[in-house]
Amino acid sequence: MTSPGELERTLRENLRGEVDFGAAARALATMDASNYRRVPVGVARPRDADDVAAALRICAEAGVPVVPRGGGTSIAGQATGVGVVLDLTRHMNALVSLDPAARTAVVQPGLVLDRLREAARPHGLTFGPDPSTHSRCTLGGMIGNNACGAHSVAWGTTADNVAELAVTAYGGASYRLGTGWAGAPAGLRELVAGNLAVLRTGMAGGFSRRISGYGGLDALLPERGVEAARAFCGSEGTLGVVTEAVVRLVEAPRAPALAVLGYADESAAADAAAGLLGFGPLTVEGMAADLVGPDSGLPRGGGWLFAEMWDEGAARSLVRAADALDSVVVTDPAGQRALWRIREDAAGTATRMPGGGMAWPGWEDCAVPPARLGAYLREFRALLARHGLRGTPYGHFGEGCVHVRIDFDLVSAAGIARFRSFSADLADLVVSHGGSLSGEHGDGQARAELLPRMYGAEVIRLFGAYKDVWDPAGGMNPGMLVRPDRLDENLRFEVLPATAFAGEVARCVGVAKCRSTDTAGPQVMCPSYRVTGEERHSTRGRARLLHEMLAGEIVTDGWRSPEVAQALDLCLACKGCLRDCPVGVDMASYKAEFLHRHWAGRIRPLSHYALGGLPAWLRLISALRLARAANAAARRLPVPGLTRERPLPPLAGEPFTRWWRRTAGAATRGPVPPGPAPAGVTLWPDTFTEHLAPEVGRAAVRVLRDAGLTVSLPPKGVCCGLTYISTGRLDRARAVLRRTLDAVDGVRGPVTVLEPSCAAALRTDLPALLPDDPRAQRLAAAVRTFAETLEEYAPHWQPPRLDRAAVGQTHCHQHAVLGDAADRRLRERAGLGGELSGGCCGLAGNFGFEPGHHEVSVACAEEQLLPALRAAPPGAAVLADGFSCRTQITQLAGLPDGSRARHLAELLAESL
Repeated sequence: MTSPGELERTLRENLRGEVDFGAAARALATMDASNYRRVPVGVARPRDADDVAAALRICAEAGVPVVPRGGGTSIAGQATGVGVVLDLTRHMNALVSLDPAARTAVVQPGLVLDRLREAARPHGLTFGPDPSTHSRCTLGGMIGNNACGAHSVAWGTTADNVAELAVTAYGGASYRLGTGWAGAPAGLRELVAGNLAVLRTGMAGGFSRRISGYGGLDALLPERGVEAARAFCGSEGTLGVVTEAVVRLVEAPRAPALAVLGYADESAAADAAAGLLGFGPLTVEGMAADLVGPDSGLPRGGGWLFAEMWDEGAARSLVRAADALDSVVVTDPAGQRALWRIREDAAGTATRMPGGGMAWPGWEDCAVPPARLGAYLREFRALLARHGLRGTPYGHFGEGCVHVRIDFDLVSAAGIARFRSFSADLADLVVSHGGSLSGEHGDGQARAELLPRMYGAEVIRLFGAYKDVWDPAGGMNPGMLVRPDRLDENLRFEVLPATAFAGEVARCVGVAKCRSTDTAGPQVMCPSYRVTGEERHSTRGRARLLHEMLAGEIVTDGWRSPEVAQALDLCLACKGCLRDCPVGVDMASYKAEFLHRHWAGRIRPLSHYALGGLPAWLRLISALRLARAANAAARRLPVPGLTRERPLPPLAGEPFTRWWRRTAGAATRGPVPPGPAPAGVTLWPDTFTEHLAPEVGRAAVRVLRDAGLTVSLPPKGVCCGLTYISTGRLDRARAVLRRTLDAVDGVRGPVTVLEPSCAAALRTDLPALLPDDPRAQRLAAAVRTFAETLEEYAPHWQPPRLDRAAVGQTHCHQHAVLGDAADRRLRERAGLGGELSGGCCGLAGNFGFEPGHHEVSVACAEEQLLPALRAAPPGAAVLADGFSCRTQITQLAGLPDGSRARHLAELLAESL
């Protein structure tokens, strides 16, 4: 038997791509987006088809299994493996060619679907199948699962859109599949010839979403034209590895319109879905009120159908014919994207139950004939109730395909037994309606054990023979589809300790929105992954490493783990995942907890003392009146623990509170408006405003007074603890926050915080760190941003009209925690046009000043912020409420002399 070390050496010697059998690489590949976990022996990143062939030959000689992996978004466990995982996303991700005239493209398996669609768009073309993970799923994974998506009503499944496949089998043999027997493996033709009756009868009665098992095997029938490439689709990596594919493209609608139809409930919507198919829709998607927030913009109803049509006229015709409670037709592309985002995020949203619990995949995408969908859903809801389970169905109602996450208890023996019995009952229910156990995501480990209930013994035997023609040694992704593992084995939760932190880490279900590089909209997550392209620098990757750290099987050093520390080192703690991740993974908080435990009882990096203790250092410098000396020293001498590649921002000569004390009478006097007494607000002198940007505080005082508000400051020094939290000094943060609560105990009314990161820390970190102190929740509830204060407490105040374009950055903590709706409305009222960029500025508080981070910090700014500034019209106001954002712009943007980034309060104050 070849040892892992020998196998690794042989692979390194024969592959041009990377081979990594280390703990971190293995930990990152233990899970996909399913409930399952399998530990691989190592990971290889082939550069080309020759590398794939070499890897498959070497692994076959060693008797080690292989599993191909794309984006890792499979929800049934088929992208996990116990042997060598072939990561096809790192190098084999090219669009080889695109032929607009022939409407075809040649793609490598690791190409992300959205990259293909972007290339096809200028030619008026697109790739028809479009699962909700289109921003990170790969073409190879779509072929493996026979993915479908919202537009399959019009354009079919992936198998319907594949013309040719280049496939390498276990052992290294290569094949070219298309139509006909040429290029197929030996014995396949004979297998089909000997089983014509089974193929014609055992797989009869299919419908568009019959994806389960080798559901396309009947495409090899002579009357079907022997479509060998189609038959291979949906094989879930159990037959061979796709190294290249020729795919068909379809015409994209030039001006699609979205009709959203409201019904009484999901069953009524399901009953109506089949009746819309005669109008030729591009999509008929369904979802219920369980997944929709209060300000969704959807028409009246408790269930909705999203029907996309070729144009507005077709959409309005459909609306007139539909028997809906209410409807809306949306033609604006931005409006359509906003509505589609509700549907696309449902895979994560459905994971969160109303009471705060979690729901899990497992029976994610059963399908029944569309005419049976309403009846099926009613029986499905009854089955859930009978087993004491909850779930929220949604999905491709026009094709009878239903997604659902269910609140299984996958930890206790009783809960797992219920999971098993429910799965068997649901399989029988689906079959009774003439359905398919999988409607697009494949069976994997979640459903393959139950395939005999759908197909019967003869078809299952044929599936095994088909597998053996391609993979006689059984080395390709064993345990899936044929001779499968039990559906209640290898559950990923069983290795976790019963702790609150483990429960938080387990929230990551692996849908991998953090791997998206889409810049449309204001999303932030995940800036370091966008720069490096490394899984370990994605939110999901870091969650997986923490999962394995807690499991202790691969990552064995616990909280002292260097693998986890290295992965978290490039986490900017931007909190983008808290907002953008569909299940609200809060990696910034996880990082703080890890650093707290990782460095417990040890001397920390110098940056933790220099930057983590920044408020104390700046208070000391201010008390000793040494700001000028400190600035001179910082220009000449390196600061221990900080990067030398970035200058330190200068300290203010006069801190904000000193100015306040010196000018308090003049600053707080002003015309008293008629009517009730002015509202009083407490202005929070955060560390950045106090010592580094007091001009922001002075401007805010002026604007708030102009709005008729009385302004006061806390009676004593206060601190939100942000720098201590971000460096994982949580005990120190708690002590600082307790002193702060003592200082503001008598403060009543709104607390206006100008620095978004400090406001976010007070809103979320304060109550999380001091959950037993009722004062923490009171202060968190009192926190308002500058714009929120004006909107809520001075609603009739009219800001000065600036009437100019605005560019800049929405602070990532504001995006993630506070929201910027009030800021947008205030900018609009002030005549500031344009959109601020999304993403993260890259400085991120202490991150950009720490050694080894400068390159990533600059690259983050180059992704969205700096290009937006370069494209700004002349005279545009550069707006950034965050001190880090303003600092990054100052140091990297090269703004014209006399121009600088400003807080919104400064822009308004300058025009009063």
